[in-house]
Amino acid sequence: MSNTKSAIRGVRRVYKQTSVNKIRRGKYKSIIKEIGLLIAAKKKKEAIKLLPKFNSQLMKIAKVGVIKKQTASRKISRLTKKINKL
Repeated sequence: MSNTKSAIRGVRRVYKQTSVNKIRRGKYKSIIKEIGLLIAAKKKKEAIKLLPKFNSQLMKIAKVGVIKKQTASRKISRLTKKINKL
């Protein structure tokens, strides 16, 4: 266990931040799953409606650092291609 007060505070802060990041990652994964199901069901209109929400969610997560910006851009690009292909 940590010895100094600042180290104890640091551990507490990291614990809180980890739980927040888990929530963010969960939202990100759920929206990816939702769009994936729409693409599998070939529901283009619904997928297009969900795309701006998906972009926003991914960029928020990338801004905070849960995933890298390049990863977010790549996922957005690939999903947009799939939706346009329908």
